[in-house]
Amino acid sequence: MTKWLHSGRRRDLCALLYDAGELRAQSLKNRLESHYDERIDPRSFYATLTSMVESGFLDRRTEGIADVYALSAAGERALLDHYEWLSARVDDTRGTGDRGEPNLKD
Repeated sequence: MTKWLHSGRRRDLCALLYDAGELRAQSLKNRLESHYDERIDPRSFYATLTSMVESGFLDRRTEGIADVYALSAAGERALLDHYEWLSARVDDTRGTGDRGEPNLKD
């Protein structure tokens, strides 16, 4: 997994954009705040978006006075890779190790 996806906020932003296709920044922020049930600092939120655009994981275009965001091909690939990794660990063998024994580590 690339370093940019270590952040839960970044993964959640990607999931929201994957679902919606594209969103204005404020709508994206509102959906994330609704999911977290708490306010997100605007400076931190927009810094995250800028970082993800600069890293090539989001595309940004201007529509009037609003910025609109969408996943880039690299962002979608990273999200789907993470989804595959997570899905392999969250399945019908919940809570068991490779040998079917309870996994009590950590």
